[in-house]
Amino acid sequence: MMRAPDGHGRLELIKYHTPPGQGGDPGAPPNTPGIRHIVFAVEGIEDILDRLRSHGAELVGELVRYENSYWLCYVRGPEGIIIELAEQIK
Repeated sequence: MMRAPDGHGRLELIKYHTPPGQGGDPGAPPNTPGIRHIVFAVEGIEDILDRLRSHGAELVGELVRYENSYWLCYVRGPEGIIIELAEQIK
């Protein structure tokens, strides 16, 4: 269980060992229907990308600037779960 820094939100990460699941397509794009990814607001997105890569994550697409508001990217972890990172441009 992870708690948000402000103490108001929590996120539970689970991996079921039994019964075995059918599994999905770990190479599916982020816009595939269903819960395919979660977004984290971050600071220092490039440093975070480097740290995640050292743990087996891969960048899906590229780091992009969305207008003058956010740096955005998708990262696929070793289990195929997609995480979106968003850094607000100040």
